[in-house]
Amino acid sequence: MSESTHRKLVLGSTSPYRRELLERLRIPFEVAAPDVDETPQPSESPKQLACRLAMSKARAVAAQFPACVVIGSDQVADLDGHALGKPGNHTRAVAQLHEMRGQTVIFQTAVAVVCLETGFAQMDLAQVKVKFRDLTDAEIETYLLAETPYDCAGSAKSEGLGIALLESIDNDDPTALVGLPLIRTCRMIQAAGVRLL
Repeated sequence: MSESTHRKLVLGSTSPYRRELLERLRIPFEVAAPDVDETPQPSESPKQLACRLAMSKARAVAAQFPACVVIGSDQVADLDGHALGKPGNHTRAVAQLHEMRGQTVIFQTAVAVVCLETGFAQMDLAQVKVKFRDLTDAEIETYLLAETPYDCAGSAKSEGLGIALLESIDNDDPTALVGLPLIRTCRMIQAAGVRLL
């Protein structure tokens, strides 16, 4: 796409983590909140939930910005097929971390890119396998009081003190665990008409 016709970019998310990640690309973008019900559907797997919500968020915001390229993303912590979302409060965060200690959790991070004017719509999924240490109750409390990660899927804020919860991380995109897989995002927004370099 020529310089004169490159598309403007909109991040369909109010997540400060996704905003910080997208800022790494050093391109201007707007932020808009997607009005999407995040309730899981019956028998929906964590992977299916993340993918559906990422696309729903992108399409919801694209309806407000039909000429722009819109990014939607969602992350769900997947523990043996059971979805762990944002805990919302301390009590639920404690319960999540008790459940995950000593376990391998797959963080399903989906990203969708949509431009209504051109009919562009793509989605991809980054799966991050995270092995949690066998945490003590005291370690969990110390972490939660320091980070208050109640807006993070599975209470895991790996870019902060949460890294101390983990034994290992296995993935192909180092930004995926934080909430926006930038390698996949770059590929899709360029295909949709956003110039990066």
